[in-house]
Amino acid sequence: MRPAVFLDRDGVLNLSELRAGKPYAPRRCADFQLYPEALPALRRLSDAGFLLIVVTNQPDIGNNLADPAEVAAMNAQLAAVLPVAEVVMCPHSQSAGCACRKPRPGMLLDAALRHDIDLTASVMVGDRAGDVAAGQAAGCRTIWIDRGYAEPAPSNPDRIVASLSTAVDAILANFRNDVSGDDIQ
Repeated sequence: MRPAVFLDRDGVLNLSELRAGKPYAPRRCADFQLYPEALPALRRLSDAGFLLIVVTNQPDIGNNLADPAEVAAMNAQLAAVLPVAEVVMCPHSQSAGCACRKPRPGMLLDAALRHDIDLTASVMVGDRAGDVAAGQAAGCRTIWIDRGYAEPAPSNPDRIVASLSTAVDAILANFRNDVSGDDIQ
């Protein structure tokens, strides 16, 4: 089994649109823009031996606000540029009650089975409370990127950082040659 870093998409790898302090996913490819730090940060993780899996809620599909083909094109663009093994997406609306939508751990658990991932040696990196809760429910360590959104903070992430690069620094400092399960501090 191998360690992985699970990464949320919007607000972690690409810019979100902020409205009244709340983040919203882009709905068109023309609006999809990766953070400049995303490629070098993910290369560092990949070079250190981590499998990289993107896990993203895309409720705009289920709410009929985004074309599934546009979202698929954004995910394909991300996968073509970044060294990720897979982009796993929940297209369901917030009220669908599915097992895959974060804060439930379904996307992480399914990816772990497909890729032979050791969840206890893995990390979930996200910018919202649901990301952290999904990682915790899956048995991963969690890093919350605090983007200053006008919404509740997650409960007890293992680490709070201000950027993806800082999250990668924390992961590499604590796991470079050690996947023993020590807490991120």
